[in-house]
Amino acid sequence: MGLLHFYIAGTAFLVFALVALVLFVSSQKLKVDMNHGPLAYVKFIWANFLKPHDKSAFAQQDALESFYRTQATVYDATRRRLLRGREDMLGLVAAQLKHKVESREIKPGKAVWVDIGGGTGYNIEAMSAFVPVDKFFDQVYLVDLSPSLCDVARQRFQRLGWKNITVLCQDARSFQLPERPVDPRSNNSATSDRADLITMSYSLSMIPDYYSVVDSLTSRLTKTGVLGVCDFYVQSIVDVSSRNYTGGAFNRHVNWLGRIFWRAWFDFDRVSLEAARRDYLEYKFGTVISASDRNYLLGGIPYYIFVGCPKEIASTPSSQDAIEKLDASFTESPYLSPANHQVERDQAIEKSSREVRSKAYESAVVNLSANLPLPSSFYQNHHYRIHYNDMLPQHTQFQNEYIYAFTWEDPRVDHRLLNIGPDDVILAITSAGDNILDYLQKNPRRVHAVDLNPNQNHLLELKVASYLALGHRDMWKLFGEGKHSQFRELLISKMSPHLSSQAFQYWLEHSHVFTSTSGQGLYETGGSRHAIRMVRYLSKFFGLEGAVKNMCEAQTLDEQRAIWPRVRRLLLSKPLNWAIVSTEWFAWKAAGVPRNQRNMIVDDYFRRNGLNADMKQSKDVSGQSIWEFVVNTLDPVAKDTLLSNDNYFYYLCLQGKFSRRCHPTYLSPQAHVKMSTPGAFDGLRIHTDEINEVINRITPGTLTIAVVMDSMDWFDPTEDAAAAQARRLNHALKKGGRILLRSASIDPWYIKHFEANGFTARRVGSRFPGTCIDRVNMYASTWICTKNEDVIRPTSSRSMSALSLGDGAVGTAKRSTSVEDLKI
Repeated sequence: MGLLHFYIAGTAFLVFALVALVLFVSSQKLKVDMNHGPLAYVKFIWANFLKPHDKSAFAQQDALESFYRTQATVYDATRRRLLRGREDMLGLVAAQLKHKVESREIKPGKAVWVDIGGGTGYNIEAMSAFVPVDKFFDQVYLVDLSPSLCDVARQRFQRLGWKNITVLCQDARSFQLPERPVDPRSNNSATSDRADLITMSYSLSMIPDYYSVVDSLTSRLTKTGVLGVCDFYVQSIVDVSSRNYTGGAFNRHVNWLGRIFWRAWFDFDRVSLEAARRDYLEYKFGTVISASDRNYLLGGIPYYIFVGCPKEIASTPSSQDAIEKLDASFTESPYLSPANHQVERDQAIEKSSREVRSKAYESAVVNLSANLPLPSSFYQNHHYRIHYNDMLPQHTQFQNEYIYAFTWEDPRVDHRLLNIGPDDVILAITSAGDNILDYLQKNPRRVHAVDLNPNQNHLLELKVASYLALGHRDMWKLFGEGKHSQFRELLISKMSPHLSSQAFQYWLEHSHVFTSTSGQGLYETGGSRHAIRMVRYLSKFFGLEGAVKNMCEAQTLDEQRAIWPRVRRLLLSKPLNWAIVSTEWFAWKAAGVPRNQRNMIVDDYFRRNGLNADMKQSKDVSGQSIWEFVVNTLDPVAKDTLLSNDNYFYYLCLQGKFSRRCHPTYLSPQAHVKMSTPGAFDGLRIHTDEINEVINRITPGTLTIAVVMDSMDWFDPTEDAAAAQARRLNHALKKGGRILLRSASIDPWYIKHFEANGFTARRVGSRFPGTCIDRVNMYASTWICTKNEDVIRPTSSRSMSALSLGDGAVGTAKRSTSVEDLKI
């Protein structure tokens, strides 16, 4: 007998056994409680899979009663594991409502909630875990078409003693709320049937005429209202690949087999999983948060959570006005209110070709002209994250992983060199966001954080949300220790109103980073985890854990210097360098050093030692150059910087977390007090794009500072990319504006391109053997390039090529040879 026959026989036996059990129990005069314990699931299986439905029930109410009458009393007990995501949806909408109360969009205790398809009232009772239902809401209405479920709901609220709940056994398409007095001071519509919150939990998929229901919701929601939906779905990523308003496509795709199986399976119970239901929601409402997940406990059933709002942005008289204001802040352009919005909209595409416009603006005006919702970022409570297309290969190449879990540049040096003030407009690479938060504490007018990797920006968003939603204790657990057992709950109930939809999706899926009991936390994730794990594993294997710990606890440099030789013998051993550290794979994956930057390190070694170019192909010589670079990095750090109190970079690498005495400035209690105040992040703009693309869309002459870290090292010396970026930076910076950059080379090849394009370049820090350039000491040089003249920006690819051909003849200013060594 084959395996398939065995399964069929086993299933048949279980079915007959179940039927026999039900008949036996029903024939006995025993007091058997079928509503609790294992027998509740017997009743559930009978009602869902075995009991024949009334085929004559053509009306929706009759069909529902045929399905629910038998199992109404066990509905809640048997749906806890099947209907996943309900509590998450309630937590998300509750967080949104509390934020609106804090921002005075909704009056405390005056909110109205309508739960459509609320069934037994489980959602309303579950909401009490997030807000006091009897005090937070003025009125709560449960609407359901099944009399059996409504009876269970009435018994529930009678037991709870809540007086503000009304159960309506009506059709979701045409239900009428009882008349209630309208507050004349309310900024909502004067009609009495509008709600501040509408929820649908696993009910939309059971409504045949869902178009009319969704249409009716648009007129029942207040201008500042929130819609929350949780339901089953199946969908292909192809369906949404051309839509920019869905709030991200993370985890949305269901494979072909899954789409067929789950659609057929649920169709037996008149539950429809076609993608059009979710699509229509996203078409009729603006997306605040959209998330897709799987119920793996029951075979990976796909379900989604949608938090939406009215299409029209409620904070301004016109969506076009809001778009113009935001675009002005994205591009550093002055905001000019259009006299005629319709003309402005009609001419938007044409104008964008000759005016400085953000990509978000161009997407938004196209959507408005097509009567589509705006991109999700326009409906967020904060507008620092700028819309981007997360389906582009340039973003998906990172495979949902950030490279850096912490920033590897020393902000102390940045502040000393840049002297950031309130009039500065800064463009900086995001990395892990640590330095961005450092700059913001100096109150610049604007900081444009730029990173092509969306996951790096997700990490910055999470840190910003932590300032706004959490106390210092919770924030310290997240980013000081890198672990927090309640992260998922905090993400949903507190931080979600301060995150973009894409960032929320990412951290919901990666909540294990902070909650896993087996993992080491945040700082052993991302690409940099390879280096940190290697140090930890080797220290444990060679019995050096005690020495590493003592070094990180040393109170004086003399004590630290005495311990360092034991650790050094391991970390700077030639076999380790030859096998791992000097390889290109380790340089990129663990340290974020690409091939071009690695070649600059090798070139410096050859020049310093007078070697010829033919020897570059030798692996031994190349490996020796990397080993020497690492030695020149680590030896001075151990000799001149105290890890326990001041050098949090290497303390983190050795311990996997920060300490209360040694941590970045952004984690201090004082920084938390400052950055958690209202308006602290009004000047932040987070761009998920290439630097050149962002620079091109910033009004010329408005930037005062650009911090490009070591990104110029990544360019290919044989191409024109470095020269092109120098020209673009010249165009964006005002005269006297400065570029701060670091390099793995003492004399970077691309400095000549800055000098040829209107900059005066000055080396302000040099790392020589035995000395520290800063607390990281990873870079060979630090440079300030100051703009002293404008260069003509090419208007076409042809003129760009012509200008690049003349680079060698443009600009004859010599590079300054004076060196200002930085003190740590």
